[in-house]
Amino acid sequence: MSAAYTCSKQFSGYPCTHRQWRHSGHCRFVHGYSRSFTCWFRATALDANGFVVDFSSLKELEARLSHHFDHTFLANADDPLLPTWRQLHEQGALDLRVMDNVGMEASAQLVWEWANELLLNRDGGRSCCWKVEARENDKNAAYYEATPNWFEG
Repeated sequence: MSAAYTCSKQFSGYPCTHRQWRHSGHCRFVHGYSRSFTCWFRATALDANGFVVDFSSLKELEARLSHHFDHTFLANADDPLLPTWRQLHEQGALDLRVMDNVGMEASAQLVWEWANELLLNRDGGRSCCWKVEARENDKNAAYYEATPNWFEG
């Protein structure tokens, strides 16, 4: 890979709940964390302001994170209790978001996809997100790392 500039941005304060219904241990129960995400960005050239990514231009990503993870209940699409979660959502007891996988690894990949969708549409390939850390607490984090195939670098 050729030389590149990099930077990172942390997004934090997204309290949500989920469960891993297939897990044989305590993770099968509904539990929650205040999730945070750190995105690493790369660019082969700086923008007109001298930035890899102008952090003030990431409000769309911040809004998407907030909508999806702030005071929400995350359920796997194949959770056998999904009809119950939908009913509780309709009754106003929880704010349901259905995902293929509610785990931190899959959440990191989802945020990576959202960040790169935004950057490709806006910058046309000049910048990308190459890594996302999804953190559930001070002790545990998961990462997704990949360079999008459209990135100029």
